[in-house]
Order: sequence, then structure tokens, then C-alpha cells
Amino acid sequence: QVQLVESGGGSVQAGGSLRLSCAASGYTVSNYRMGWFRQAPGKEREGVASIGNDGSTAYADSVKGRFTISKDNAKNTLYLQLNSLKPEDTAMYYCAAGPRARWSLHPPSLDQPAYNYWGQGTQVTVSS
Repeated sequence: QVQLVESGGGSVQAGGSLRLSCAASGYTVSNYRMGWFRQAPGKEREGVASIGNDGSTAYADSVKGRFTISKDNAKNTLYLQLNSLKPEDTAMYYCAAGPRARWSLHPPSLDQPAYNYWGQGTQVTVSS
């Protein structure tokens, strides 16, 4: 059974930083696509960052240069470093994992249908 457990959310002031973690069990993060999504109140869930099994990455334009996605294969954990946070970054942040398909390449994707497994989310609140 695949489990994704996020942590690291919290409340910060604008300009601050946070690091989100997503610990995976029953799933090998190094082998497949992983991503971070967020959903603000009254808005649709959107893709924030993704990393493919070859280490290639993709970011939403709104977070480029401020957020960094990475993974620690030894710890089987996905991370999202959030810097220069803005009030508009306030949202529930979700970790997602792609299908365990036998493809040689699992490229990054910011599209929700590209993911099969989801965590419960961690809240990020940025005050001005």
C-alpha cells in the first residue's frame, strides 16, 4: 500500500522560507515521477513543481526561482524548498506520486491526471 505523508508546513511572514517533506512508503521515489500541488480556498488544485525519475524538473511560472523540488533517494523522501514566500502562496500543499509503470522515463508533469497517489496535505500560511 502506497502512503505519502507530508510535513513541514506552517505559518510564516512574507519573505520567509519553509521546507516541505513527503515521506513515501510502499513506493520508491527514485523510480517514478513525483510532484507537489497546492490548493487555496475557493481555487482549483494546481501543479507547483515536479521531478522526473531522471532528475529533470518542472515548475509553475508563479514559483520559478523561489521554490525548489528535490528528493533524497536514500530516505525515500521528496522535498519542496519554499523561499521568498508571498501571501498568495497560502494553500494546502499536497505531495503526489506517478504510476508505477515500467517505462524507462517518467518525465515531470504539473498535470493532476499524471499522478496516481496523493498525500493528505500540509498547510502553508503566509502573512503580509
